[in-house]
Parts: sequence; structure tokens; C-alpha cells
Amino acid sequence: MAAQTRYSKTAIALHWTIAVLIIGLIIFGLLMTNPNMPNRFVLYQLHKSFGIMVLILSIFRLIWRLLHTPPPLPEGMKKWEVAAAKFTHIAFYVIMIGMPLLGWAMVSASPLPIPTELFWTIPWPDIPFIPESEELEDTFQFLHGNIGKLTIGLIVLHFGAAMKHHFVNKDNVFVRMFPWARERD
Repeated sequence: MAAQTRYSKTAIALHWTIAVLIIGLIIFGLLMTNPNMPNRFVLYQLHKSFGIMVLILSIFRLIWRLLHTPPPLPEGMKKWEVAAAKFTHIAFYVIMIGMPLLGWAMVSASPLPIPTELFWTIPWPDIPFIPESEELEDTFQFLHGNIGKLTIGLIVLHFGAAMKHHFVNKDNVFVRMFPWARERD
């Protein structure tokens, strides 16, 4: 039986959907925290809505990943490269699930009575065991914002590694997650 060389269509679709959402959330996060930005309230509400989408899709993606073996890494990768790849993927799962939870916790701790309605339609509850507290809200906001900055660095690292594999190593690491690319011989 031939070894699997590409991720499944489901894994690819989840990867790119979540990636686009996260990049959009980073952009929204930067815009909405600018005090001179018009319509900040709209951006905050969209940020929360898309953040919950990332949480739901990421939980589904994690379950999918646990039930489906990914294609193997190329033979000949150095041990530190394999370790870095594994660490990066684990870090992304922690971020994809942890960041929306931190945002949700921040909103739940806020003393301001602003309800969360996903896309102005679906009421989303606060986390019931988190008390209203400005201090707690500030802590969650600090963590959410700073982990967001670390996420930018992780995305750059991930993209750089994919480009290194594609253009320097000339292997199929990038191809196996890119839906329209052809495998190299």
C-alpha cells in the first residue's frame, strides 16, 4: 500500500479556512484597538463572531486530526526540524483553541453589559463561572493581546518553513497542504 502523501480534503479545507479567519482576526484586532478607527463597535462584534467560528472549527479540526494520521514528514529531515514542526503544530492548536477562549473569558469578565450576538443573530452566553471583574478582564485582555502578537510570529515562522521546504529543499511539505499544487517527483 502506498504511503499517504497529502492531507485529506477536509484537513486542507479546515487548515485554509482557519488560517484566513485567524489572519482576518489579527487585522480586525489591530484595527478595532485603534481609538481613531470608525465603527469600532462593529469590528469588536465581528471579531467575537469570527473568533467563536475559529474555536468551533478548531475543535472539529483537532478531533479530525486525532482520528486521521497526517502524511509523514520527508525522510532526511534533521531532528531539530522535526521537533520544530511538531512544536509549531501543537502551538497552533493551543492558540486556535486558547485565543478564542481567552477572548470569551475577557468578554465574560467585563462589567460592561454588552451582550455577544454572533453576527447580530445568535445570542452567545458569557462563561458562567467567570465573575465580572475589571482586573480579571484586564488580565484576559493582556494575555489575549500578547498571545496575538506571538501568533503573528508563529505564522511568519510557519510560512517561512513552508517556503523553505518548497523552494530550498524542493520537497512536498508545502504541496501536501496546498489544494492546487502538484507533487514533485
